Amino acid sequence: MKCPNCNTTVQTHRNPVPTVDIIIEYGGGIVLIERKNPPYGWALPGGFVDYGESLETAAAREAKEETSLDVHHLRQFHTYSDPSRDARLHTISVVFCGDGHGILQAGDDAAFAKVFHADELPPLAFDHDQILQDYFQHSAELLTGNQKLAT
Repeated sequence: MKCPNCNTTVQTHRNPVPTVDIIIEYGGGIVLIERKNPPYGWALPGGFVDYGESLETAAAREAKEETSLDVHHLRQFHTYSDPSRDARLHTISVVFCGDGHGILQAGDDAAFAKVFHADELPPLAFDHDQILQDYFQHSAELLTGNQKLAT
């Protein structure tokens, strides 16, 4: 790439792009959005982290923009970094979990927002099926561990 001021060659770097996804627990299930923009399909709410924005702030913002929900008890779940997870570009997504509060309503680049249960998930965009498999397995392991502690 050439510098627009002095025309010397400037080294550029191609780095992965940070994103967030949010598993919103709401109404006894998980909130998914149907995307308005390519790639189409159902997905976890989420998106790109803005410059100067923390991951936690980005997660809360994306949740609010796409679902109209405020997310309480936001906690980091896992990071997904497979270079092929998004066909558009190499992204690294930090996935958060939290409790949704408010009235669910699609917004921003979400055409629809709906609550799904683990046994009724639609086909999902990106690697969100893997994310939710990991989440449900983790939740089951926590429940089993808590039951063992109670006995």
